[in-house]
Amino acid sequence: MKKILCACLLAGNLSYAAKPALVTEDTNRTQNVQEKKVATVTRGDIKIIEATENIRFLSQQIVKEYLFLFVTPQKGAVKADLKKRLVTLSNNIRMISATTKDADSKDILEFLAYSKDQIAQTVTEKITEENAALMLDYSETLLEGADSIAAAHAYDFSSEERMLMSTKQMEYLIERIMKYYMALHVGFDNPTNREQMHKSIAQFSNKLQDIESYQYPEEIDNVKNNIIGSWYANGRYFGKSETLFIPKLMLMSTAYLEDLIVKIALYHNQNQ
Repeated sequence: MKKILCACLLAGNLSYAAKPALVTEDTNRTQNVQEKKVATVTRGDIKIIEATENIRFLSQQIVKEYLFLFVTPQKGAVKADLKKRLVTLSNNIRMISATTKDADSKDILEFLAYSKDQIAQTVTEKITEENAALMLDYSETLLEGADSIAAAHAYDFSSEERMLMSTKQMEYLIERIMKYYMALHVGFDNPTNREQMHKSIAQFSNKLQDIESYQYPEEIDNVKNNIIGSWYANGRYFGKSETLFIPKLMLMSTAYLEDLIVKIALYHNQNQ
């Protein structure tokens, strides 16, 4: 722009020199529109990423609770919780569908909706190992689909967003660990499931390092220390899972751990 302006002034053509001001105005207007588009897309991406994290979490939680039906007499209460989870799952799938412009994501959503419907149908049927095996498959379908949609809408996270994502992944990993903990003791003890459980435990420990290295204020630092202590205690029992199966205690203990992680997540969410 400076080169154009200088050329006009050197030529002594003041009437021509006024034209670049119009070009500048148009350029600025175009830049403003582009900035608005980027901001809009980013907000949409954030919503979609949040929804995919919710789907990842629910994909594991729903099946964990279904497997718990094998060992609890309180089946009515658990089934009522499952129905609530399915409503939340539907809402997240619907939100992505209303927001995404990505064609592949829209196609994947059809598979997610189908899997959700199959899970809802299975919950109403008799609790059998065959249905449990189907539920395990559906959970992986939901997880794979959520991962694919998240990848299509990925963007560069800020440092606080990265910490928030770490806490969300920790919540998901607790549910995944418990899903396989239950699976191994209700008829699905095989090398693949055992490997997935150990892999998830290792991934949780890696994410915990992000929390450990972060400098929190005193109140939140106490929460962090409680998380570390709780995870250490849970880890000991997960390590003894081959010989010690205490599903109700582990469900209560991991629920407490998740509550602590939610407090850390809230801190990072407010810090963005």
